Amino acid sequence: MTRLSAPLSTVAEAAAEAAHAAAGRSGVRVAELRETADLQRLCALFGTIWRAEPGGEPPMITSFLRALCHTGNYVTGAFDGDEMVGACVGVYAEPAGEVLHSHMAGVAASARARNIGYTLKLHQRAWALARGIKRVTWTYDPLIRRNAHFNITKLGALPTAYFTDFYGPMEDAVNGGTPTDRVLVEWRLDSGRAVTAASGVRVPAPVADAPKVLSVGPDGLPLHDPAAVRSGSSVVLAEVPADIERMRRTDRANADAWRATLREVLGGLFGAGAAVTGFSPANCYVIDLEAS
Repeated sequence: MTRLSAPLSTVAEAAAEAAHAAAGRSGVRVAELRETADLQRLCALFGTIWRAEPGGEPPMITSFLRALCHTGNYVTGAFDGDEMVGACVGVYAEPAGEVLHSHMAGVAASARARNIGYTLKLHQRAWALARGIKRVTWTYDPLIRRNAHFNITKLGALPTAYFTDFYGPMEDAVNGGTPTDRVLVEWRLDSGRAVTAASGVRVPAPVADAPKVLSVGPDGLPLHDPAAVRSGSSVVLAEVPADIERMRRTDRANADAWRATLREVLGGLFGAGAAVTGFSPANCYVIDLEAS
């Protein structure tokens, strides 16, 4: 991956400027949280976003956040005036001193479409670079199309691994009790991709056309075409459905089919040494079969 030749301190300064500008455009103030009352507000906010079922696990608890704050981890909120409208939580990861794992981030429904999630991530990038950390990781559901677009195109991060049922079943409005397959994303903070994204320019997919190994059929069901991998093309595309969260509520059988098929396709290709290199405007993962 292309790295910048500028010293890390220069990259960190530019990252802080980009984060400050993004906060101004979205009309929020991003701040690290320390007080118990603010940590409680963060937990309440995440509760309204994920909406756990009765008896299910809350997405975040105050005592855990207190421990994270005490040990110097990343716990921040985005404020519109006095109202917390977004938050992000990250923890130091292995190798020690080199990686931050961004565990959870969310924005209130009333504040979406203001790029507050983007603002939080740019703040996290600046925070990490200021501490000499060049890599941030996190996981996301590869079936949620908007998250794939956000992570890969808007931030410049890239998926690097596929995990089957990473958290186990989660009974909430987002996961709906389905298997929690995830991909691991790596955000190389000093890469050309990350710098381009931090400037507000979306990172383009490396190819516009390639055979589809996975596509959305006329009935909404997944269409897996293994022949695409044998077509001689070094790149294939894997399309994902428009709204898997709604599908989980309205057509669980179809949603389960998508989970199983993407697991086979994307998980299988990762296992064979392929790499995701982008997310196309046609809502497809761009997969390089010859990455290894």
